[in-house]
Amino acid sequence: MAGEVVVDALPYIDQGYDDPGIREAALAMVEEECRRYRPTKNYLENSGPEVVTTFETPAIQREMERVQQRLPMEPLSMKRYELPPPPAGRLGDPAAWTESVDKLPCTTLSSNHSGDEFGTAAAIWIRGLELRKQIAGVNWERKRSQTASGARLRALRRRWAHLVSDNYRLERAVMQLELQLRKVKDQPSLVDDEPADLEAVKNLPDKLNSESEKEVQKKIEDMFAD
Repeated sequence: MAGEVVVDALPYIDQGYDDPGIREAALAMVEEECRRYRPTKNYLENSGPEVVTTFETPAIQREMERVQQRLPMEPLSMKRYELPPPPAGRLGDPAAWTESVDKLPCTTLSSNHSGDEFGTAAAIWIRGLELRKQIAGVNWERKRSQTASGARLRALRRRWAHLVSDNYRLERAVMQLELQLRKVKDQPSLVDDEPADLEAVKNLPDKLNSESEKEVQKKIEDMFAD
């Protein structure tokens, strides 16, 4: 399929993200894709007119008017949280202080309405912890899988480089044997008019474990190194 992109990134084992030019190349790819995939329709055309007054309560309206008029915000009243002391004659009585606490508006509201709200908040908090645990599990499984895959990929790359090097050595040995065979069969014909490819073969090292072979194998392995 034309233009199809295969995503093969393995972020837990891929290297080179901080190399020079990588960020610029990625941004250029994003810009190029944005140019190719410009939206061709208005996705809000069937949603009807925008309604902006649905959640406007009288308190919000007053606050919006205050902002438009650039008036300062009223200071937060802490009156409901102030603990009125018990009568002077009962300042040393713990029961009197308990009665004063029970008379606070904030404690009255809390005792009447906070039970269900606290349960709901606790349930949301527990659900959030479960989701975080699931996300951590998914990320850990991705890391484990990619790390194992990375080890197999590196082993396959080394195996591939080794096979290419073996093929090179085998091909060179075959060419050398062919040259020697032609020399044995027709020695005079090779004295004055020797083909150019056979001349090149003659320049190859005779020993299979020579330094030049090691250099070739090193170059092949470097091509697929991490």
